[in-house]
Amino acid sequence: MFELFNPRRSGRSVLAAGPNRWDWILLPLVLALIAGLAFGAMQMTRPFVVGQATPISLDPHYLPYYLLRTMLRMFTALACSLLFSFAFAAIAVKYRAAEKIMVPLLDILQSVPILGFQAIAIAPFILLFPGNLLGVECAAIFAIFTSQAWNMAFSLYQSMRTVPPELSEASRVFRQSGWQRFWRLELPFAMPGLLWNMMMSMSGGWFFLVAAEAISVAGQDIKLPGIGSYIAMAIEAENGRAIAWAIAAMLIGIMLYDQLFFRPLLAWADKFRFEESQGDSAQNSWLLDLGRRSRWIRALTDRFWGVLGGTLGWFSLREQTVAPTRRSDQRSKSLARVWDVLIIALSLFAVVQLVLFVHIDVGWSEALHVVGLGMITLARVLLLIALASLVWVPIAVWIGLRPQYSQRVQAVAQFLAAFPVNLMFPMVVYLLVTFKLNANIWLSPLMVFGTQWYILFNVVAGASTIPNELRLAADNLGLKGWLKWKRVYLPAVFPAYITGAITASGGSWNASIVAEYVTWGKTTLIADGLGSYIKQMTDAGDFHRIALGIGVMCVFVMLLNRFFWRKLYSLAEDRSR
Repeated sequence: MFELFNPRRSGRSVLAAGPNRWDWILLPLVLALIAGLAFGAMQMTRPFVVGQATPISLDPHYLPYYLLRTMLRMFTALACSLLFSFAFAAIAVKYRAAEKIMVPLLDILQSVPILGFQAIAIAPFILLFPGNLLGVECAAIFAIFTSQAWNMAFSLYQSMRTVPPELSEASRVFRQSGWQRFWRLELPFAMPGLLWNMMMSMSGGWFFLVAAEAISVAGQDIKLPGIGSYIAMAIEAENGRAIAWAIAAMLIGIMLYDQLFFRPLLAWADKFRFEESQGDSAQNSWLLDLGRRSRWIRALTDRFWGVLGGTLGWFSLREQTVAPTRRSDQRSKSLARVWDVLIIALSLFAVVQLVLFVHIDVGWSEALHVVGLGMITLARVLLLIALASLVWVPIAVWIGLRPQYSQRVQAVAQFLAAFPVNLMFPMVVYLLVTFKLNANIWLSPLMVFGTQWYILFNVVAGASTIPNELRLAADNLGLKGWLKWKRVYLPAVFPAYITGAITASGGSWNASIVAEYVTWGKTTLIADGLGSYIKQMTDAGDFHRIALGIGVMCVFVMLLNRFFWRKLYSLAEDRSR
């Protein structure tokens, strides 16, 4: 049931009445969170000089402290990713000219390996905060941001593009401005899918945590206190017991933020479901129930939304706008043509620079060799995404249609999605060496291990927003079996699936650097492919070939998205309308 906010309501009288018993129950939790944030923030701003030793202990007693530092980085990166998603989706949806640049640019960004972002970002952040650990912390947060932001931006963009036409018409009838339309229609409509992608982004941050916290710069190895550095040290020492402790700490951390952050958000977002009647069962959260019963928490949230609503102007209507004239239409078309010509010119310039780079710095034989490796990785990506889709789409639809079960598997799915592939190296190396298996075949599943969950989470979000009326109508019409899937479930989740498949595909390319080059102690297994090429060139310090490998990967991802996924994306948008 919708809870409409009254902007005239004040929390002064409620706060003056004093706390109730629910306030006293929540007080220790609030104080613990504030104390943890303050302590962690102080540790992040300690003095530091490049070259100074940053020892990491494998003693499990340090794991709570390492978990706190890691969680602070991940939530800071998540907040930055959310702001980036808001800006990206709003601009790309409302401005066609900007969309032509921003969507391909996002394709490039999600395909650039985290190692590539790190190499660019480390030095500027250290120079920005000289003599302080905050510079390295910002570099680590930026690296985690690059593993979180892209799928959230794609999810919000896809949802805003597929807002039902009757809701858009209602927005026009109420004369909402673009700002009001975003906050009152598009963002609430996209909220369920965005929240599930936020969970996936947190899991993606865990997946690349080792690369984010164990940093190499100017020949120096910097390991920030955190779970990622702990895992990196355990792998170097071949310490299986320490890896087991790290897995336990990850599980505890995921359960904490699932119960204290995501579960309340999902329960709160149930009111944004696009249907007229309440579903069979809804998400619930013990923390959200306590907050609603708490006198002070409820008063503070009411006051917060009142101030925010007044500041953003959510409740004021704008005057009727005058319809554009024919002259302004012609001017807009002329500007669009000029913009298209500019994009073509920039593309040609980039192609010329790429040709010169290949001809002068690396040679055409090396470029052809790298393209061949890219074809091998492309085949792996397409095959693995197809297999993952066959497995997870039916499971995700089943979970999304049953909220009571989705709450039970929510934390488990987040843990599996967060499980760093590095922790599987001991088992993988043992099996491949013992049974003398082909690395080109049996290392491939590692590429999709951490990215298949994008498909699961997006399809669960899509299935959970299927209106209850549509499901009841399908039952009344007697639709069963494959016919029901073909006519109801698959068309309903198709836009969400395409979003998940795009991000899973881009993530698989990124994960190929880890999956095609596996190291455990002194044993190294290498599979032919673009990922292993980039990893070997990174270890060798050959920056020209690193740039060549990353550039070829970006080209492959852009072409795949442009001529395959975008076609399906347009089909999903048309079908959803």
